[in-house]
Amino acid sequence: MLHSVIKEDSALVFIEFQNEWLTEEGVLQQRLIKDKEPFLEAVRKAGSVLETARANGWTVAHAGLDLSGDPHYLLFNEGRDVLGLRKAIPAAGTWQENGARPVEPFVPRDGEFVVAGRSGGSALKNSTLDPFLRNRKINTLFLMGFATHVCVESTLREAHDLGYNAYLVEDACAAFEQAQHDHVRRHVVHHFGEETNAAELITRMEG
Repeated sequence: MLHSVIKEDSALVFIEFQNEWLTEEGVLQQRLIKDKEPFLEAVRKAGSVLETARANGWTVAHAGLDLSGDPHYLLFNEGRDVLGLRKAIPAAGTWQENGARPVEPFVPRDGEFVVAGRSGGSALKNSTLDPFLRNRKINTLFLMGFATHVCVESTLREAHDLGYNAYLVEDACAAFEQAQHDHVRRHVVHHFGEETNAAELITRMEG
């Protein structure tokens, strides 16, 4: 339960609050988001969580995806002879300069951690997030972002397997369609963590 969550042991992880998802010109916003209102509401709720975290000194980690240093997608063999996101990302040309930029209010501030080196669906995959958390002796994560059934779910699963207690902040995440989001909540979360919501988390941070 959230009443047992300790501030010093916890981190809020914001997954992909960047142009690709959050602006009208974003490729993923244009091509993938079918249920817009739940998506926009998730952005609003996540913004409220972030504002409260900043006001109360909670640990914040921005776990975006930024491949602007690899314009030819060499990381993914240029999308050749690979499957899944490794093929789809080079084909779409996403997560380059403009698409990778964070959007206010999710632009990192001084003292907030920016994850680097990520190479997979999970924000923990080959990135600096895990060592950052371990060096700060953090064991509890609150996950927010996009998409619920892809990168957020991947992060939840890996966090569990690495020994973290992870919460899905369910109304601060969204999928392409509401049914995908609901599936994760109903059939996935309880295997790898628990869920909470923005209001409950905000109340805990303000307490």
